[in-house]
Amino acid sequence: MSAYLLLASELYSLPVLRPVAAAALAAGHRVGWLCDDAVAPRLHADEPRIASRSALRAFAADATFATVHRIPPQLPGKQVQLFHGLNIDKRDDAGRGHFRIRGLFDLYCTHGPATTPRFAALAREHGDFAVAETGWPKLDPLFAPSPAADALRAAAGGRPVVMMASTFTESLSAAPALLTVLPELIARGDRYWLLTLHPKCPPELFAAYRALAGEHARFLEAPDLLDMLRATDVLVCDTSSVIEECLLLDKPVVTLRTRRPRPSLLDVRTPEGIDAAIDIALSRPPAQMQAIREYIAQIHPARDGHSAQRVVEATERLLAGGFGPLRPRKRSLWRRLKARAQMQALLPEH
Repeated sequence: MSAYLLLASELYSLPVLRPVAAAALAAGHRVGWLCDDAVAPRLHADEPRIASRSALRAFAADATFATVHRIPPQLPGKQVQLFHGLNIDKRDDAGRGHFRIRGLFDLYCTHGPATTPRFAALAREHGDFAVAETGWPKLDPLFAPSPAADALRAAAGGRPVVMMASTFTESLSAAPALLTVLPELIARGDRYWLLTLHPKCPPELFAAYRALAGEHARFLEAPDLLDMLRATDVLVCDTSSVIEECLLLDKPVVTLRTRRPRPSLLDVRTPEGIDAAIDIALSRPPAQMQAIREYIAQIHPARDGHSAQRVVEATERLLAGGFGPLRPRKRSLWRRLKARAQMQALLPEH
């Protein structure tokens, strides 16, 4: 059996990695968690933390799983990329796009036809990594019953439930602009609001949104995201990957100045247009709902809740050489120097 190291370097990593941990343990593999002191308190009692470099060596991981784009290249075993979102349009391909190859991963676990062929072509070009279409593990619980989601919906008392989420990227985030209309919309009381922000949003924005919580609204954090999505009727967002997660549940999305408008979204250009757009979305317009189904067929067609199991199977295939011979990855001195600080934050020097 293999040893799996789960790199939870960000709070949003936890809901992506936990289904993989469950699938790995069910298959008889060992699992350890690597995270910094900020994320460590969020680990469950049965999620063992690797807390020193000596413990990391003793664990002897066969594979390391990550949701972030950059990881210390000295982490053990094969490196597996799971991604931290579905959205491939947040940035251009040039620069920091979804398809940028950084020479850090041995296996990319893709989500659907919108990404798999492109990564497969890059794999043929580079020759030092493999690609498997597994689906996204974070979504596995999305298709299972959730008492927590039922409780959120019950709190609405029969009112429509509206979820608001935002990315942290300053040029794309709608969160500051929405503060001009949300206090009034929430105080009106005709809808129940579930509010959340990306963990990397600035503290002052968190404070402003937490202050909106009360009788007609609740503020929750990243680990509660799936329960919020299951409870809501419509999502208000910008250019966050949360959009795709909501669309997977066949639910409409209203966006404020999204970077890539498309038929599956109801996009408005000003915060004042949000209120009327929510009413339209709650009516579930047939044309938009059909566009949602067509879009999701490309982004993430798997709805069986077994993506994590496919990740484990693909990883075991990689470890067994089942993807054929791969060229050794090029080692960049610059990347290794940059990774030292990241490694130091994760593990002390002993």
